[in-house]
Amino acid sequence: MPAKRRPVHRIAIAMSFLLALTTACTALDPYTGEEETRKTASGAAIGAIAGAIVGAASGDNAAENRKRALIGAGVGALTGAGVGYYMDRQEAELRQQLEGTGVSVTRSGDEIILNMPGNITFQTDSAALKTDFFDVLNAVASVLDEYEKTVVVIEGHTDSTGSEAYNQQLSEQRAAAVGSYLDSQGVGAERMVIVGYGEARPVASNATPEGRAQNRRVELTLEPLTEE
Repeated sequence: MPAKRRPVHRIAIAMSFLLALTTACTALDPYTGEEETRKTASGAAIGAIAGAIVGAASGDNAAENRKRALIGAGVGALTGAGVGYYMDRQEAELRQQLEGTGVSVTRSGDEIILNMPGNITFQTDSAALKTDFFDVLNAVASVLDEYEKTVVVIEGHTDSTGSEAYNQQLSEQRAAAVGSYLDSQGVGAERMVIVGYGEARPVASNATPEGRAQNRRVELTLEPLTEE
């Protein structure tokens, strides 16, 4: 049974993400250094992240809270056989866009999971995205923009090297960096749940370099927008 998510860390990362978004609403794009007009006004960005903080405080139901908020805002929910068909199409497009990038696409029921290994996303001990990874995230953002009836859960994970507190903070910062970039490409913050798990959820043994490399990752889980 998976470990429970830590609400206090969700609140902390939501606050970090809020800072990133409000900074990004200035005259300069934080990734290209070029002037731009943001698609989302700063007030809207603040409101979206304020909602994320409320979701964080409620524990494990942040994704469901995101779904209810989107439905309440007028984004239609998927129903019946349409759920699987919608996610099938989205999965096919993601596989096509991400082929050969190092990002794996897996399917679990009606959810799609994108595994982004740390060696292609971040420098060692850094939460700054590698510039050659921007094109990959642009491809992900273009698909997410087309398929708006999904909630995006962004999880940061580390290996066990270093202290637990350091790994927790790094995982949060990396998840927020991916979320902030996706937001800059038009994926609304109101669709995202940002969380860091540090070293708590390994997928391989931390006793080997190969295992540690697998554990250093950011995962995006795309959940269909459905009503309970």
